[in-house]
Amino acid sequence: MFVKRLRLAAGHPGGWPFTLAPIRQLGTGEGVALDRPITFLVGENGSGKSTLVEAIADAAKIGSFGGKAGTKYAPPGEPTLLGEYLDVDLTTAGLRMTSGPRRQRRGFFLRAETLFDLSRQVGGRPGYWSEDLEELSHGEGFLAVFDAMLREPGLYLFDEPEAALSFTSCLRLVGLMLDLADSGSQIVCATHSPILAATPGAEILELGEQGIERTEWRDLALVDHWARFMGRPDAYLRHIVP
Repeated sequence: MFVKRLRLAAGHPGGWPFTLAPIRQLGTGEGVALDRPITFLVGENGSGKSTLVEAIADAAKIGSFGGKAGTKYAPPGEPTLLGEYLDVDLTTAGLRMTSGPRRQRRGFFLRAETLFDLSRQVGGRPGYWSEDLEELSHGEGFLAVFDAMLREPGLYLFDEPEAALSFTSCLRLVGLMLDLADSGSQIVCATHSPILAATPGAEILELGEQGIERTEWRDLALVDHWARFMGRPDAYLRHIVP
């Protein structure tokens, strides 16, 4: 484990994203603990999932743009507003990763919306993937990155990695995450995928108007909606299709 607790520091300027219920909750009590090697952040669009993962990347000195800890190639991007006020309680391994020699830092942030921009800067360089992602399909590009970067024990942050993946590729990613967890890694993943959220042994934090709640896979709203839709798509589509 690298990160064991998230808190919101005092003195933030207010306004978005500090008005979101999940973010406000980080400023009360003891914040939110991360107790398991794999944690999923689940919730509707705008609930704060991606915002929180990006802030963790800033706090862990990986950078909110996405990329590799300790890199000298890709820019870290501008710090996010939440990243400036997010306090993270780090384990000894986390302290080594954020303050140790650059070559010894082990972390990677896969941010779906910036991955191909990142690849234009780092693809083919030592320590990255050799493939030109623009010559692959969207999903093949993601899988090439997974194969190259998800190898060593470290802190891995994902923001909607299922964006380009088929059903079977999502299952493959589940297997990769379990292998990483077994190796001593920690993973924090924002997702809309009921497949990824079903990863055995993972902790699920549901973000919404109620704040942040620990929940079980079977109790997730997204699981209920997908199950109902697959059983009777017409029950949903009749409200959309004339």
